[in-house]
Amino acid sequence: MSSVNFMEKLLDGVAVEWVTLGSVADIGTGSSNRQDESENGIYPFYVRSKKILKSDIFEFNEVAIIIPGEGGIGDIFHYVEGKYALHQRAYRIHVKSDVVSTKFLFHFMSSRFKQYILTKSVGATASSIRKPMLEEFQIPIPCPGTPDKSLEIQAEIVRILDAFSELTTEVKAELTAELTTRKKQYEHYRDELMSFKDGEVEWRALGEIGEFIRGKRFTKADFVEDGISAIHYGEIYTRYGAFTTQAFSQVRNDMAGSLRYAEPGDVVITDVGETVEDVGKAVAWLGEEKVAIHDHCYAFRHSMDPRFVSYCMNTSSFVADKAKYIARTKVNTLLINGFSKIKIPVPYPADPERSLAEQVRIVSILDRFDALTNSLAELFPREIGLHQKHYEHYRDLLLNFPRLEKVVA
Repeated sequence: MSSVNFMEKLLDGVAVEWVTLGSVADIGTGSSNRQDESENGIYPFYVRSKKILKSDIFEFNEVAIIIPGEGGIGDIFHYVEGKYALHQRAYRIHVKSDVVSTKFLFHFMSSRFKQYILTKSVGATASSIRKPMLEEFQIPIPCPGTPDKSLEIQAEIVRILDAFSELTTEVKAELTAELTTRKKQYEHYRDELMSFKDGEVEWRALGEIGEFIRGKRFTKADFVEDGISAIHYGEIYTRYGAFTTQAFSQVRNDMAGSLRYAEPGDVVITDVGETVEDVGKAVAWLGEEKVAIHDHCYAFRHSMDPRFVSYCMNTSSFVADKAKYIARTKVNTLLINGFSKIKIPVPYPADPERSLAEQVRIVSILDRFDALTNSLAELFPREIGLHQKHYEHYRDLLLNFPRLEKVVA
């Protein structure tokens, strides 16, 4: 059914009156700041992001819609019932009219507010909004002369949209849980495959197997579209997997002489990070040519299969071992001398050819698991996105009320 036919059937010929938001709602900001956050607080604390914090105190006890006053405008909406605290640069919209459903308004603003606010801004985004801009926003009131009928129509629209929204939330939760399970299964199998019995392997320290070569500094200001392939340390734990054949970034060609490089077959590791897992994170460089590395990276040069070494560095036992050699200061930093003492398994060390063949065999198994996990990691967000777009499509159809010139302020 088209949106026009559906709305005609739902409205059944009744009129729609457009009114300003300021005429039906109390609009204002909070008085709390970010430092008022309390991890053990009992009240929700709404700031300027999708994340909801906690507070020991509350400022309001009501049904309201919360939106940021800056950042994420038109993309972030919270529906709240009860006691809550509010940031001084976030807005609360509390309906004071008996002919407007707050949940209906929530869905309508989610559908139309961003488009409206962009007409009030210069450029493609809105950096901030002010109270008058909110007050002038126009909303539709179906069947304005009959409050019961109006609320009935709004309730039906809310029922349909809530059902779509709940379905999207359920799908997201199910797929996220499924992906988490698959990742744990993969990690368990990887750890089991890398757990060798006595006599099968010789455990050797990294420093005995190869050498660590530190990179040279470059900044994101040095990035160009066409230049020298480079690996920035932050990309290792955000963009790369266990190995790669191509670099995501490139730096200026005139820096060639001042850079330091990883050769094909080297394993590149980070020496700083926000978490223990991030520090010492590894990616095997399988490109055909050398790649520049940041000074917060080391290239581990060795004669083993680079993918095997990278997988070893991602096992739970290795992560536990490297935790002993991380300085937990303001920025977690790798202690390379200690890190080089961590031992990894070397299959059949007396027979280099057989050793390499065994490493390749193990890698081929882990590659398949890694590829499966990565494909799910790409597929599930797309699936969630499709359900979100499905909800937004029907939301926009249901809220496509006929426009009239008359607006009640």
